[in-house]
Amino acid sequence: MSMDMTTVGDTGLLDALQHEVAVFARRAEQTRLGGVGQVRNSMDRAAYLLLNRLDKEGPMGVKALAASMGIDSSTVTRQVAPLVDTGLVKRTSHPEDGRAVVLQLSPRGKARLEEVRSSRRQLMAELTHDWAPEEREAFCTLLTRFNLALSARMAAHGMPGADAPSGS
Repeated sequence: MSMDMTTVGDTGLLDALQHEVAVFARRAEQTRLGGVGQVRNSMDRAAYLLLNRLDKEGPMGVKALAASMGIDSSTVTRQVAPLVDTGLVKRTSHPEDGRAVVLQLSPRGKARLEEVRSSRRQLMAELTHDWAPEEREAFCTLLTRFNLALSARMAAHGMPGADAPSGS
């Protein structure tokens, strides 16, 4: 579904928007949105999203986790391996099917995730300290809407990594 630039709006504004999104993506990746304080408060994006999903949705199998994030099982398996190795995620047998593996956040993983979340909340508070509460809410609403549109577009084009935005 291609749109003519005159249909969408001002090309200058769209150029500015795409540039700001690119700058945001680069800066977010450079800092890993690690929050404030020590480097230890940063966390790899994939690890953060996986831990966050397990925290919000509870224990689940690799296939269910992959489906909920919109990525393939092999990617989840690869990304979860270091989290298991470092004790942030536990692999257990499925209670009804001992052959199946269930992934769950370990107590250490929960504590680490909360440490990173707290640091990120502090960073968001710092970056938006002079914003009115309505501005923070509007930014969050628009960013969520942008992510949903991007995810839907990726899914419609069969692109990998079109993860589900909620809890992502």
